[in-house]
Amino acid sequence: MEEAVYHVPVLLQACVDGLQVEPDGVYADVTFGGGGHSREILSRLGGGGHLYGFDQDADAARNAIPDGRFTFVRSNFRYLKNWMRYYGVGQLDGVMADLGVSSHHFDDGERGFSFRFEGRLDMRMNQSARLTAADVVNDYAEERLAGLFYLYGELRNARRLAACLVKARAVRRIATTDDFVEAIRPLMGRDREKKDLAKAFQALRIEVNQEMDALKELLSAAAELLRPGGRLAVLSYHSLEDRLVKNMIKTGNVEGKRVEDFYGNVECPFRAVNSKVIVPGGEEQAANPRSRSAKLRIAEKK
Repeated sequence: MEEAVYHVPVLLQACVDGLQVEPDGVYADVTFGGGGHSREILSRLGGGGHLYGFDQDADAARNAIPDGRFTFVRSNFRYLKNWMRYYGVGQLDGVMADLGVSSHHFDDGERGFSFRFEGRLDMRMNQSARLTAADVVNDYAEERLAGLFYLYGELRNARRLAACLVKARAVRRIATTDDFVEAIRPLMGRDREKKDLAKAFQALRIEVNQEMDALKELLSAAAELLRPGGRLAVLSYHSLEDRLVKNMIKTGNVEGKRVEDFYGNVECPFRAVNSKVIVPGGEEQAANPRSRSAKLRIAEKK
């Protein structure tokens, strides 16, 4: 199947089951990708329902579903609220988000998302955006580089890593994934090399695509747009994303600050549907390595 080649959807049934799709409901799949989750949602919609699929990547646009109940929006999901206003949608019955990078991006060496292939150090999900990973590595000040590797990559040797890059770029521009790996390899422990390289690439990707800011804006928009009883289903793949989602569901804000009413009740627009995160079973993890770090949280609008 075409979609399976592009991207294998994680926790497909659990995600869509969590949305409790109403036949005449209006939904948004804000990470369309290969369309796996969207196709499952459409299979549960009736003639009066509608699904909006968001993706900022031109490659994903080629997977748009030819169905009158589907509208593809080539945009970052941070603009969900703006686009729903544009289409005259006041409320949504469900919002689905599968965060992170698709299998397609990891497997396309030219996009620079993975250290498994040599390619340009790019990492832009929206290829019309200006900032690339090469720009970050070559132009950011040492202190700023150290900060993003520590915050987004959770690398303890972030300062040494930044210093190593500054030294390497003084000799010649770091332009490819191989250049980047070669520059930081001396700091990678042999037993943790792959894990640490993955964290370093993750940090660059998050910075290039402003993923944390975009997620904050999405969660805020979902809180406003979902009708009472509407569902939010979010798949995350690292602790930074999951923390923001967890905080939003528990407290109504991404900082996790408890705001209480006069009676001591937390003022939060959501109710957690699953008290514990849902994770893929052993069979799915074996078949789809990307799913091994996946965490699914589902919430209902009060």
